[in-house]
Amino acid sequence: MPMKRDELADLTVFLAVVDEGNFTRAAVRLGVSQSAVSHTIRRLEAMLGFRLLNRSSRNVSTTEMGEKLILSLRPGLQQIESRIEELRAIGDTPSGLIRITASVTAVRTILWPVVKQLVRDYPEIRIELNTNSRLADLAEGRFDLAVRLAEMVGPDLIAVPVGPPVEMAAVATPDYFARRGVPLHPADLDAHDCLVLRFGAISAPYDWEFERDGEAITRRVTGPFLFNESGLCVDAAREGFGIAYVTLPEVCDDIDRGRLQRVLADWCAPFDGFQLCYPSRRQMSTAQRLLIDRLRYRPSEHRPA
Repeated sequence: MPMKRDELADLTVFLAVVDEGNFTRAAVRLGVSQSAVSHTIRRLEAMLGFRLLNRSSRNVSTTEMGEKLILSLRPGLQQIESRIEELRAIGDTPSGLIRITASVTAVRTILWPVVKQLVRDYPEIRIELNTNSRLADLAEGRFDLAVRLAEMVGPDLIAVPVGPPVEMAAVATPDYFARRGVPLHPADLDAHDCLVLRFGAISAPYDWEFERDGEAITRRVTGPFLFNESGLCVDAAREGFGIAYVTLPEVCDDIDRGRLQRVLADWCAPFDGFQLCYPSRRQMSTAQRLLIDRLRYRPSEHRPA
């Protein structure tokens, strides 16, 4: 017996509940009420003759039969979604909201120069930029894309390079180094005030990593302040409170103007820079694909003058 249109719609609701983890978020995603989602799932379970979901006060999980149904459904629905997206891309004007989470540095140096021109070229595209030093979970925050340093990209994400290799830079004011001395080796940092960075309220403070001629050194530093945003470390360094350890693009201007002095540069090896990342299973809109293409780092287009 061929599947009825209502039954196909009910299966789509079921997958939305599974993806979102509860009925409320699924309702928001589908643009319907929570009670409508609950009613649809009950109707689908009655039609199939077995339970699909285990309910709790906050979350839902799939039953064994529900998991088997998902494995059967996803390949076919993903193929349909891909074909629809291909057809959309043929003639549609890129439009819609793109939600991106990134650090302040990534927004200023990587994203902003590109997204401002993209919105000028395609007025129907809207961009939301969420700056947060915490590594926000894309699914939890309902973000489409994230910009992260390569070493912070999880294995479940697709990553596209959007910037050149970067270096870390240890910096403080010339007056600070005149008073406290210039560190010549990472071990010398033990005698200095260091401006510590912590990614997230419950994560451990960031240990400073150095490398030269194949020798890698990690230092657990201390100092008068502990921040969750690298820009605040730079501000405190400018005020003479100690040494900040941040990416070089954040302090290039300060170094060039003499406000900050760089040390231990020979211990700061380049590493892979910023990456635009997204879940491998997520369907890309035309607008998202266009943004990714514009942001993609092409070394041949970024040769030094």
